Amino acid sequence: MGPLRWLLVLLALLRPQGVRAGGPIRAFVVPHSHMDVGWVYTVQESMRAYAANVYTSVVEELTRRPQRTFIAVEQQFFRLWWSHVASDEQRRQVRKLLDTGRLEFVLGGQVMHDEAVTHVDDQILQLTEGHGFLYETFGIRPRFSWHVDPFGASATTPTLFALAGFDAHLISRIDYDLKEAMQEAQELQFVWRGSLSLAEQQESFTHVMDQYSYCTPAHIPFSNRSGFYWNGVAVFPDPPPDGVYPNMSEPVTPANIDLYAEALVANVRQRAAWFRTPYVLWPWGCDKQFFNASVQFTNMDPLLDHINSRAAELGVSAQYATLADYFGALHALNTTWGVRGHQDFLPYSSEPFQAWTGFYTSRSVLKGLARRASALLHAGESMFTRHMWPAPHRLLDPAWALQQLRQLRWAVSEVQHHDAITGTESPKVRDMYKEHLATGMLGVRKLMAAIVLAGPEAGERRAVPAADSGAGPEGHSAVVYNPLAWTVTAIVTLTVGFPGVRVTDESGHPVPAQLQNSTSTPSTYDLHILTTIPGLSYRHYSIRPTLGAQEGIQEPSATVASIIQFDRRPRRRASRKGRRLVPIMNDCYTVLMDQDTNLMHSIQESWSNRTVHVTQEFLEYHANGDVKQGPISDNYMFSPHEAAVPAWGAVGMEIVAGKLLTEVRQYFYRDPADKEHTYAIHSRLVHVPPSKGELLCGRIEQEYRAGPLELNREAVLRTSTDLDSQQVIHTDNNGYQMQRRPHLAHANNSIARNYYPMVQTAFIEDNRSRLVLLSERAHGVSSQDNGQVEVMLHRRLWNNLEWDLAYNLTLNDTSIVRPTLWLLLAPQPVTATLHPRDRLALQHRPVVLCGELAGPRQRAAVTLPPNLHLQTLSIPGWNYSSNHTEHLESLRKGRAAGPGDCGGPGGALTHRDLGCACAAPLELEDTDPPHPRRWELCSAPRRWHQLQSEAARRHHRHSPPKGNPHVLRSLPRAVSPHECSRPPVTPCNRTEQNTKRRKAVWRVPGGQVSESALPIQLANFRNWSFGAMVAQWLSVWLLTKRLAVQIHQPLTRNPMA
Repeated sequence: MGPLRWLLVLLALLRPQGVRAGGPIRAFVVPHSHMDVGWVYTVQESMRAYAANVYTSVVEELTRRPQRTFIAVEQQFFRLWWSHVASDEQRRQVRKLLDTGRLEFVLGGQVMHDEAVTHVDDQILQLTEGHGFLYETFGIRPRFSWHVDPFGASATTPTLFALAGFDAHLISRIDYDLKEAMQEAQELQFVWRGSLSLAEQQESFTHVMDQYSYCTPAHIPFSNRSGFYWNGVAVFPDPPPDGVYPNMSEPVTPANIDLYAEALVANVRQRAAWFRTPYVLWPWGCDKQFFNASVQFTNMDPLLDHINSRAAELGVSAQYATLADYFGALHALNTTWGVRGHQDFLPYSSEPFQAWTGFYTSRSVLKGLARRASALLHAGESMFTRHMWPAPHRLLDPAWALQQLRQLRWAVSEVQHHDAITGTESPKVRDMYKEHLATGMLGVRKLMAAIVLAGPEAGERRAVPAADSGAGPEGHSAVVYNPLAWTVTAIVTLTVGFPGVRVTDESGHPVPAQLQNSTSTPSTYDLHILTTIPGLSYRHYSIRPTLGAQEGIQEPSATVASIIQFDRRPRRRASRKGRRLVPIMNDCYTVLMDQDTNLMHSIQESWSNRTVHVTQEFLEYHANGDVKQGPISDNYMFSPHEAAVPAWGAVGMEIVAGKLLTEVRQYFYRDPADKEHTYAIHSRLVHVPPSKGELLCGRIEQEYRAGPLELNREAVLRTSTDLDSQQVIHTDNNGYQMQRRPHLAHANNSIARNYYPMVQTAFIEDNRSRLVLLSERAHGVSSQDNGQVEVMLHRRLWNNLEWDLAYNLTLNDTSIVRPTLWLLLAPQPVTATLHPRDRLALQHRPVVLCGELAGPRQRAAVTLPPNLHLQTLSIPGWNYSSNHTEHLESLRKGRAAGPGDCGGPGGALTHRDLGCACAAPLELEDTDPPHPRRWELCSAPRRWHQLQSEAARRHHRHSPPKGNPHVLRSLPRAVSPHECSRPPVTPCNRTEQNTKRRKAVWRVPGGQVSESALPIQLANFRNWSFGAMVAQWLSVWLLTKRLAVQIHQPLTRNPMA
């Protein structure tokens, strides 16, 4: 046997199982409409122009012929249609179509969230919003994702969806050259183990769409119009009166049906060559399609019939399908699939000079507002839940309270859309998002004020701290709420209008405070108050003007900071020697500022006494705005033509030194003669010993100002150090897990293609130290040189690309942005200890409400161990029974579960809008000293997972533990089941179909892995790959409140340790 024959035999043996050797191709035609919740047009404009018509016409047409199918994706438009447009008959038709499987909800979130710049908490929120509606309304939950348009794919998403019980994950936008290689190698389908620590425990069978993505091929050779889009293109603001839309495809006729058939079959064959099986997923639709489903199906019906009549000749058969049809057929082949690890698909480039990395920073103001709204929602949810259980302390209309929370939930969910928080929307849509967020935030502040502040007007007039809260001679009072479940020591800042202040707590004791001139409002003062607040509790402070020494009265008052000003220095090359250095220090850091340059020179950390040279400056990339001159930057893309250049000609400095904290203020001027600065850095060190405030001492807090920018500028903050980082940066996936990002040498556009999203964390390190950056909003980050971190802060762009101009997507952002970063510099074990709590302290800072406290009584404090984080404590308010069978029966009878359907004790929540109030309250009780306070919860979760041995976990994967399956007790040690003093309740949210099925098993080399059968149940997130700490999330989703616990535990296999 010759060498060639041996090679052929070897290749045959290595051929993956399931690859077809020939035979007919089966095309699964999946009708769909991609409906962006925003982007170019507001939600109201989209509903009016096309979105409502999609559901109205699709439901009508599916009812006409039994072979037709359709998949519905995002829930926001459907919920609006269902509530405000659909008739009773249309609602009955929807239920029937769902029962027969011809209408399928996929993904099921409120929106199709972005994967690069969203936080995992908000991803869970928007997914829960959509899934909760679907279960309450139809008793179903989606089984497949449809993430076809986000700009790159995060490894968090397949993990989240696997934990939510999805059977398969579908994505599209990955790097163009990688997709091309995967097509050629037939590797577009694989099992993705997106979590390094969970690995095969939570994996997703993943389908990457080919180069045609989620749209039908637009070009057909026999017509000058788009192909297979017989309803044309949606028209705004109103549908055309005559029903004739632009670009309507040629109708299918006997004269052209063969041409249509040949075009479709040719495309199916082309796609089939890129996959390993004879089954081809052929998405039929695109953006804003199927607003006239009648003309769509009327033309496609005879075309599919014609292809099937010639199937033997053409070698292709075709059928309408849902994702359940396609993935079910694929699964039946019993093919063995390749495995992908925890690597993500970021960044995303669609062409050599089109790196979609600009949106990591676009519209930074909106990114910051979205995260603040999410944090406020988290605080309002926990305060309201604690207020209501076991019985409310004060009269409060629960329906009104839930309406405030629902309004903000809707707004926070909406802005997670992949053309929202990304900053890729038009200005009017940006304003819509901001208006919805601001309105929702005001409502939740009113709710929180109504709970804790005195007076009937508390919810109206005192919800928001006043700009000048000390105008009156009597001063004012403030309530400060800690939304975290462990004691927090923090600095809160108020603006007052008098130069002397006395601050006391609820017991009348003086509180450490510092007063200094305000940097934002003339003739006012910033009052910094040191506060220590137990978990999920609040403190009350009185702020009164001091009478003054002239009256002969001595009283303790806030200390007044002194200001040292330095001359403005022109830009010049910084020296590492530093002859005139000014130290600013606390017990953890000594920061040295260079008087000759007014720049930071170095930082000495106290844990190992290492001094690291650190300098910071602002630079700008100059963007091209003329498409004739080369690639352009816009909302989406970052296309620098050359390296960034310094954006300042001189820098001024002043040091505000105080007993409580010291602040270094640097002002960067474009020109040395400018009166106004364009950039600024305010760096803060707090003088609190580690024993009293480890987190406060162990970080350098920095707030920046950037803008307004000149046109076609992209501003970055560059931090240069002498750490030997080998040009490797680590960034987080959605605040969930870390990714290692080595600098890659691309042939084209290398600067932009080495930018990555930082949602919450980034760091560089060498073998001795780690420099961590924590952020309260998303940014693009990169390491363009050894020991360097570059954070993009702001962008202002305009170009003459016709498409951008037509949709007003040029990003002419004239705003001033003020983002915050916290810096941690220490040996790796120290940062691994500080980082998990610091990032939470930055995300969930104390909430200040101005007004008198409504009585001294509040709930007992929650004091979880330092390695636990209470992710969510909420009363969702869904209206269904905890018994799944009863819920389905209620749906069949055309009614939702009411308060009388629950049975057993209902606690205090009996209002219909709160849903079934069958759960026992959150119990917080002290054990005998010296044991720590314990925290337990008794209720009926949708799913229970025990944290126990791997064998036990697998044994109980599809069934609750023996005894009462509905109780969680989270202790500093292992979590174990605990008996409640009430009868067990049937676990909810299981459809009859899901109760009987196991999740699809996708074969992988070396065996097979099965996963949970129940969507939207999140459990055992153990993937905080940062330092020696890994967060293990145990989530229990309740009927009347949802509760998730984030558990940080050492994990020895963590490569980041």
